[in-house]
Amino acid sequence: MKITFMGAGSTVFARNVIGDCLCSEVLRDSTFMLYDIDEQRLKESYTILEAMRKNMGGHGKIECALGVENRKEALRGSNFVVNAIQVGLYDPCTIIDFEIPKKYGLKQTIADTLGIGGIMRALRTIPVIADFAKDMEEVCPDAYFLNYTNPMAMLTGFMQRYTKIKTVGLCHSVQVCTETLLKELDMENKMEGRKELIAGINHMAWLIEFKDKDGNDLYPEVKSRIDAKLADPDFKDKVRLEYIKNFGYYVTESSEHNAEYNMFYIKSKYPELIDKYNIPLDEYPRRCIKQINDWKAEYVELLETGVKSHTRSREYAARIMEAIVTGIPDQIGGNVLNTGHLITNLPEDACVEVPCLVNASGIHPCHVGRLPIQCAAMNMTNINVQLLAIEAAVTRKKEHIYQAAMLDPHTGSELDIETIKKMVDELIEAHGDYLPEFH
Repeated sequence: MKITFMGAGSTVFARNVIGDCLCSEVLRDSTFMLYDIDEQRLKESYTILEAMRKNMGGHGKIECALGVENRKEALRGSNFVVNAIQVGLYDPCTIIDFEIPKKYGLKQTIADTLGIGGIMRALRTIPVIADFAKDMEEVCPDAYFLNYTNPMAMLTGFMQRYTKIKTVGLCHSVQVCTETLLKELDMENKMEGRKELIAGINHMAWLIEFKDKDGNDLYPEVKSRIDAKLADPDFKDKVRLEYIKNFGYYVTESSEHNAEYNMFYIKSKYPELIDKYNIPLDEYPRRCIKQINDWKAEYVELLETGVKSHTRSREYAARIMEAIVTGIPDQIGGNVLNTGHLITNLPEDACVEVPCLVNASGIHPCHVGRLPIQCAAMNMTNINVQLLAIEAAVTRKKEHIYQAAMLDPHTGSELDIETIKKMVDELIEAHGDYLPEFH
């Protein structure tokens, strides 16, 4: 079996996914192909992953492919393709995504999933994964494309609507959603045997049903504990608890993400909200700088002290592969096209996050039905942007970029239309060759 990792220079993440595979008796003898366009990052990943492979019993083999000219051969014969690329990296593209909007008075926290930052990231990434799809259709048409790259719904939705490749989008937030909530509200005694139903869209999937092991609804107790946490000036995850108060349900992704997915919390007219809700503006650039520096130090340390064995992570990738290879069913939270209205009050073109059964015949999304109307309404404010960004990438029409930005809840609530257009034009120019031409 061949497992190809696109963007293997993301060493820490590649180590999690490939390490998980090496922990699996049915996956560990695979060929693991590492692909990247950055020679130094690829070399570092190979050094660490090869040492880990040897330390874990020497199963399988690791190969490398560098550069666009070797991409098709890297993909040839793959059974699974894991995507973790970041087009434009932190420098220059993430810096551009933050600094230019800031000139226009638009503040962001993460800017990788929605907002003007998410839109620009989609526009520079979709052409690249479209090329992946063309190669895959030629050299591994039956492979599964496991997408971890953000903006999840835009990239995964594009692959599902405009290519023939079997694609699922995978996030980290579904697995830890209820655990995080219970820990934050000092309800750890409810962990064992808890039951949950999570559905919506990536980073804004809703904890629709939440019960203890005996089938009792946990939401009444959750809601009784919220005000105390919101009153704590040091508590960081306030936006999600505000969602429970005002919309009735908890969401999967963190408050620093969700603070910029709406028009409520980052407002130049009400700067006091930033402190009230502990909103970390410019959080993603800080994380990028820290991750770059931490990895440099960790790489030196690993070369000196040796690479340790891997403890299996919570990522879905290896579980999906195992279920398909063995036929032993598993359930994941996956990002899939809303075909057949899995969520009946969201559009079919939307990329939704729902429970999925995985077995030997593939990945099978589960029908959820209607979301609570207020949850569907919140999702739609994000889906509008996602669909227009995909439309812009497919048609190469600049008007759809403008429209996506205008309808983005945060951007539209802060800037007027002409300012939005000027900002978009400046972003397009600044990104240069990282973007295709728009007309």
